[in-house]
Amino acid sequence: MSNLKDRLTADFKEAMKAKDEVRKNTVSFVRAAIKQYEVDHREELDDQGIIAILSKQVKMRKDALADFEKGGRTDLLESYNKEIAVLMEYLPKQLSEEEVTDIVKAAAAELGLEAGSGKASFGKLMGAVMPKVKGLADGAVVKKAVESFL
Repeated sequence: MSNLKDRLTADFKEAMKAKDEVRKNTVSFVRAAIKQYEVDHREELDDQGIIAILSKQVKMRKDALADFEKGGRTDLLESYNKEIAVLMEYLPKQLSEEEVTDIVKAAAAELGLEAGSGKASFGKLMGAVMPKVKGLADGAVVKKAVESFL
């Protein structure tokens, strides 16, 4: 079993003892998503696989925040922000925008692309950058950095 999976299990038990409903429910959702993936794909996830699921869970919640804002659902906004905070504790430290920009510039240099080379190179550059920042940066931040470079 992976270290992250053990940590999630231990934190779930602690949240139950402390009667921390937000943490308990959030960790429970993540554990269920991990279990579902493992059953569907018949493989046990390592820490990298779990980080991918955690990232997906964070993205789903962030996407929902905009809808809640439009609908005036401040109760759900607050709840989802708390869940995102819990999930972020399990993810590796996220890269800053400057660090992502540096990675984009380095990848562009490797590919022989120059700043301002146009939108035609967007897919090629995104394809080169995303594996380097997987789990360390949000795709929207990477997209913004690539677009500003091009």
